[in-house]
Amino acid sequence: MAHDHTPAAAGNRTRLTIAIGIVACVLVVEVIGAWLTGSLALLADAGHMFSDLAGLLIALAATVVAARPPTDRQTYGYQRAEVFGALINGLILVAVAVGVVIGAVSRLVAADQAEVRGTPMLVVAVIGLVANVAALLLLLRPAAANSINMRGAYLEVLGDTLGSIAVIIAAGVILTTGFQQADAIASLLIAGMILPRAYSLLRDVVRVFSESVPKDTDVAEIRKHILETAGVVAVHDVHVWAITSGAHVFSAHVVVDPAVLNSGGAGALLDELSDCLSHHFDVDHSTFQLEPAGRAGHASPHA
Repeated sequence: MAHDHTPAAAGNRTRLTIAIGIVACVLVVEVIGAWLTGSLALLADAGHMFSDLAGLLIALAATVVAARPPTDRQTYGYQRAEVFGALINGLILVAVAVGVVIGAVSRLVAADQAEVRGTPMLVVAVIGLVANVAALLLLLRPAAANSINMRGAYLEVLGDTLGSIAVIIAAGVILTTGFQQADAIASLLIAGMILPRAYSLLRDVVRVFSESVPKDTDVAEIRKHILETAGVVAVHDVHVWAITSGAHVFSAHVVVDPAVLNSGGAGALLDELSDCLSHHFDVDHSTFQLEPAGRAGHASPHA
């Protein structure tokens, strides 16, 4: 995986750093606001924001870690640090969502409803919304430029923005109707926004750690492309996995017409196969073992 020292990457890090500062400030405001107003929805949104802050920090760390070169002990570099961070983030999300659901349900069934101060709740939520929109606009450009890392950061802040809108609606309902349960209902909605993302994160972590074929990668299609390459007779022991998101690795044994090897065409064939994997399947690290026809009997039964 290429190390990114470009001005665009430096700009992305700057944008991420500013967005992290904005989100951190809003997080503190929401925690204080939840304590002063008694709003569970504000506390739920703060929990959501805490997790998203962790996600933004992971995204920032990924831009730095990805630039570190491999070593003799870390031959793939430190790219998998992002996956460990995502695992921690996913577990935090689950804990926050479960805690919010328990708190919201207990409030809904309680005989005496806790009083929520609607006006300061609304003020804090509006501050959160304005700050989140500012962070969204900051991250929009790099997210639109098809940076996977920055697009993930953009979605983190988008979730916070939706949470702030839910709190604003709940505060409006409390102020206009006195319906205190609106706070708990908004909390459940925020928990409902948190859980799918937690599931998605943990599913991707399991996929990487179990070395499953990356999402949207079709092994049958890769085999087809390899077999269509001139001089290739067969392919076996095909393996595709990911070091981290967007860093796919491929290996295979390719059975080749002996004439290709005898004529010194092995180097050109390897270049053609590597270019095919890189251009068609976004695989930057590929390893091929070339075998002359007649050795196909060595194929693994699990290939």
